[in-house]
Amino acid sequence: MPSSCCLCSGFDETREHLLLTCTYSEQLWRLVQIRLRLTPCIFYTWSSLHAWTNLKTDSAPPILRKLAAQAAIYHLWKQRNNILHNKIDVPPTVLFKELDRVMCNTISARRNRKQFRNLMVLWIR
Repeated sequence: MPSSCCLCSGFDETREHLLLTCTYSEQLWRLVQIRLRLTPCIFYTWSSLHAWTNLKTDSAPPILRKLAAQAAIYHLWKQRNNILHNKIDVPPTVLFKELDRVMCNTISARRNRKQFRNLMVLWIR
């Protein structure tokens, strides 16, 4: 297994680099934050990501941020494995389309639960 990041080949592959600070990851996080109508920011630590998921705003309540964070981390890890094992590389915009579909499906499947009722409107607007 190579020790360099599969997504950018520029740095050692650490959890923080791969999922938070890699240029590829930063692009995906930026797309997520733009979709949530938030000012894009970079997460340098897990604590900063955790704090971000708990912020309360009208456009992005904590439950929506947590769903988006989980989906982003999952898709970044999946992309890492696709590059490593299958030699398949897709741009962050394509990965975001997959993430978007998962978010819509997740919210839709839980739409009758009280805390999920208004999330679709917040996600797709």
